[in-house]
Amino acid sequence: MYFYPVNLTAKDIFSIKSTDEFNSLALNIFKLQAQNCNVYREYIFHLGVDAEEVTEVTQIPFLPISFFKSHSILSSTDPVEITFSSSGTTGMVQSSHHVTDVKLYEQSYLQAFAQFYGDITEYCFLALLPSYQQRSGSSLIYMVNDLIEKSRHPQSGYFLYNHDELLKTLLDLKSKKQKTVLIGVTYALLDFIEQFDIDFPELIVMETGGMKGKRKEMVREELHEQLTEGFGVKAIHSEYGMTELLSQAYSLGNGVFNCPNWMQVLIRDTNDPLSLIENGRTGGINVIDLANLNSCSFIATQDLGRINPDQRFEVLGRFDNADIRGCNLLVQ
Repeated sequence: MYFYPVNLTAKDIFSIKSTDEFNSLALNIFKLQAQNCNVYREYIFHLGVDAEEVTEVTQIPFLPISFFKSHSILSSTDPVEITFSSSGTTGMVQSSHHVTDVKLYEQSYLQAFAQFYGDITEYCFLALLPSYQQRSGSSLIYMVNDLIEKSRHPQSGYFLYNHDELLKTLLDLKSKKQKTVLIGVTYALLDFIEQFDIDFPELIVMETGGMKGKRKEMVREELHEQLTEGFGVKAIHSEYGMTELLSQAYSLGNGVFNCPNWMQVLIRDTNDPLSLIENGRTGGINVIDLANLNSCSFIATQDLGRINPDQRFEVLGRFDNADIRGCNLLVQ
C-alpha cells in the first residue's frame, strides 16, 4: 500500500489564505489519515472508497462522530499528551479525543480568536462556565484557561456562582471602557440576568449553548432577545466547537457562524449521509478541521444546519436520536 509521507506542520495548516490552498491541504491530510488512522482506514474500506482515487474535497468520506465514543481515533504514533472528554448525563457514554500535539489546539484557538476579535491582550476575559468547571477533561475549559492567562488582564478569571462579584467586575470594566469578553454556558447567563440588569453595550457576550438540564431549551431568537436585553448589548456572540475537534467557529450575532481559514462546514443529505447537498438546504453538518491533523479531520456531526449564500452557516438543531451535548444545540 502506498504510504503518504508525514511531513505536514502547523505552519501548513495555519497559513492557509485561499480556497485552493485549503482544498490542496485537505486532500493531503485525507490521504495521510486514510493511511495512518486505523479506524478511519477501516471505515473507508467498508465504504468501498479507494483513497488514492479521491481527487476532490467533496469526495472525502466523513467519519461519524459517534466513533469517538467507542474507538481511539489517532493518525499518529506519538504519545498522547492530553485526552479531552465530552460532557454527558450519568450513564451516558462520553466521547474521548486523544491529542498527541496540544500545541495544534492552542495555535488553533489563539489564531481563530485573533482572526475574529483581534489581539487577546487587549481584552479582559471573563468566564461563567459552572457545568464545565465542575468536571474534568473539558477542551473548552482548557481553551478558556489559556485565553484568561494570555489576556494578562488582572481582572480576567472565572465566576462560578458568585454573580455579585461578576456584576461588580463588569461595572468596573464598563467604567474603564475596557474591551471585555464574557463567555458563558447558556443557563448561567440567564441566571445572571434574572438577578441583575446591566447596560454594557461594548461587552461581547459569548454563549456556548446548552441548558445542561438546568432549564427548558429555548429557540435561539427568544434566548438571544433575553440576553441582549439583560446585558444591554446589540447582539449575542456564540462559539461552535466540540470535544472531537481542535477548532471553533464563531458567530458575531444572529446565530450565523464563520469558520477560521483552516476549518470548513459542508452539509450532508439526512436521507443519504454519504451525499452532500447544496447551500440553503437543511441537512447534517460535516466539519473539516485541518487542525485535527493527528486524529481525524473529517467529522460527520449529529448537528443539523445549513450553509448560507455567503458561505457562513447556521446550526438548526440535532438529529432526534442524538445524545444531548453542550456545544450550541439550540433549536430554531
